[in-house]
Amino acid sequence: MIKMNVGIIGGSDGLGKTIVYYLRDEFDVYITGRDHKKGKEVACNLNVNYIESNTDLAKISDIIIVSVPIHHTSDVIREVAQFMKVGSLMIDVTSVKEEPSRTMEEVLPDTVEYIPTHPIFGPRTTELDNQVIVLTATKKGEWYRKVYDYLNKQHMRIIETTAKKHDYMMSIVQVLTHFSFISTASAIEKLKIDISETEDYESPIYNLMIDMIARIVAQNPYLTYHIQSMNNNGPKIRNTFADAVIELRDVINNEDDEKFVEIAIKATKHMGDIKNALGRSDKAINGLNHEFTLLNKSIGTEVGLRHIYSGKIHVGILEKIENKTAILRKRNKVKKLRIANIEVLSDNELYEWKINNLDKKRESISCVFPKRVDAEVIQDTVMNIANIIDIKLTDTYNGPQISKNSISLTFEVIALSKEDIEKIKELFTGFGGVIR
Repeated sequence: MIKMNVGIIGGSDGLGKTIVYYLRDEFDVYITGRDHKKGKEVACNLNVNYIESNTDLAKISDIIIVSVPIHHTSDVIREVAQFMKVGSLMIDVTSVKEEPSRTMEEVLPDTVEYIPTHPIFGPRTTELDNQVIVLTATKKGEWYRKVYDYLNKQHMRIIETTAKKHDYMMSIVQVLTHFSFISTASAIEKLKIDISETEDYESPIYNLMIDMIARIVAQNPYLTYHIQSMNNNGPKIRNTFADAVIELRDVINNEDDEKFVEIAIKATKHMGDIKNALGRSDKAINGLNHEFTLLNKSIGTEVGLRHIYSGKIHVGILEKIENKTAILRKRNKVKKLRIANIEVLSDNELYEWKINNLDKKRESISCVFPKRVDAEVIQDTVMNIANIIDIKLTDTYNGPQISKNSISLTFEVIALSKEDIEKIKELFTGFGGVIR
């Protein structure tokens, strides 16, 4: 562990809590939160430290990470600025960069470095590998290279730009996308459409679209609102979108097919590399279809299903697929798992999980075989049986109790269950053996 105190203001929830998860093994992490009871519980569960005061946290931290709602970010920066250690670093992780950047420049002493950042991923992200993070530092001091190198070692995609350029790009990536998706969800609600009923008619593209819309709509609505309201480019973006919708509506209502085609072709040409877009969407569609196909073929057999967010693995007999849910039975217990939240373990992954998590059965088996039997062939064949971990020849005997044309072989076997050991005994008798 690096001997460095990292303080996360707002570390008890949302993105701040996710950052705690990634940093806790490498640094001494301290967090604050608005709800002290909840904050202490989170700190205890994540094995980090809790401090009730933001200013007290600033006094002891080498790095302060501000992870609070966008509209509170500048206030928190002002609150702790004068309490930060000489030579320390402040980072914020909000979705809008111009205002926090101005505030840090105004209120932080010259002895404190600051790096406005935007991790472009949410609290549900399970790994940093290939995730995008934007750095909008106006000055690059001693801390900057350390932070850059650390992020690079995590295999993150680092973008260096200005706060103004960042906010303009995010007005497309977030403001326009969120606005159009929530507008679509709102229209569906106003039409009183039963989404579950549309599933009988859905295409893979519709399925992906609904999932993406649901993902955005399910976010904290206050966060989504402030992403809209605090980006200076927001009004222009929303007005342009509204104008485009009205234009397209009027073209169709006026039955102007040529104008519609003109708009569609112009928009398509502006989308850039269509082949790559089709390739990526094909991968997503094929991935969804592959999972369903794999699960349907596995009904009635033992499977391992990994929850993509918790990482927990569930093993049992897959009884059926019902309403996009996998029904798994283990002895008398039934587990229902949403297919969208799971991935199917490969045979090798399931085998490794069993070896690492299940109690193993060990037994010595003595069997009389015809004298010409090849012990190595028996062992090689046994190791091809599912759930067999090991087999060793421990004794060879052809004394008075054994006929001269026979030989008694004793094997020590290790398997995952008693039933698996019984399969070995059946194999031995298939080789012409008699269990002693």
